[in-house]
Amino acid sequence: MSTQMDTRARRGLGGTLNWLVGGAIGGLVGSAVFGAILWLVEPTIVREDIPAIYGVDPGSIGLLFHLIHGLVLGIVFGFLVTRDPVLGTLSADVETDAIAAMGMHTRFALAGFVFGLLVWTLLPVISQSILIAVSGGGESVFPAAAFSSLVGHVLYGFLLGWLFSIVVAVGPAAAGTTNPFDEPVDRR
Repeated sequence: MSTQMDTRARRGLGGTLNWLVGGAIGGLVGSAVFGAILWLVEPTIVREDIPAIYGVDPGSIGLLFHLIHGLVLGIVFGFLVTRDPVLGTLSADVETDAIAAMGMHTRFALAGFVFGLLVWTLLPVISQSILIAVSGGGESVFPAAAFSSLVGHVLYGFLLGWLFSIVVAVGPAAAGTTNPFDEPVDRR
């Protein structure tokens, strides 16, 4: 465990629970922005569809569920991006000029973008379609609802990654990593 903490510190991440706090804050803010947009554009998703997943009567409680989803997924993101293979990949020096010119905040924001895309694929597209088919709850509205849901999840992920990088305070040491897949050396 101390080897992994040493590796994170060497890459510019301080503390042992920063990933938890950064993921929670990024997840809450990202899901709040996404939820506000949903409330304005497609309020039935927040008022009826999300509470229906839990068997709760429609109402404003859907926004609370949406925030909790964002919080939990933000913590999962924080955990994943601070593990050696992902963190090493995000912080590695590369020979591609466009990627090499990106700062760590941009790299984490793009990692959040990819995470939001993954969440959109796994939860609303695949899981919801399976749930609708199994429960016999009607037809899937995939073509109609896919674009707005995609935009919202990608925005959520982008905000999550960017805020995570600010809260965790990705330092200059993170930019000096060369190979993310080498085993860390115990320097005792």
